[in-house]
Amino acid sequence: GVTGVQACALPISVKAIVADLRARGVPAEVSQTAGTFLCNHVFYALMHAVRRRAGVRAGFVHVPAMSEAAASGEASLPLAVLTDATGLMLATILRTRRDRRETGGATQ
Repeated sequence: GVTGVQACALPISVKAIVADLRARGVPAEVSQTAGTFLCNHVFYALMHAVRRRAGVRAGFVHVPAMSEAAASGEASLPLAVLTDATGLMLATILRTRRDRRETGGATQ
């Protein structure tokens, strides 16, 4: 069987990131899972890789496809919005050490 922890606490301010994105009109929500298979594996491997590195903060973010390349009906955002949102997320991570105290988060 597989061994290891059942969950990993994120050392980044997820709720603050979501609040900042929403304040700029970018749709965002907290998730309690990285998803299944590949996304979950990438997240788990990342958390394992940084767990003993003091001061290193890491996390996992699902992003929609670029509107410019998305299939019809697929969730998407324009590249300019994705680029701005990425910069905003990084700025939030760098300035926020303690996450917001509020409930929320989807499991899917």
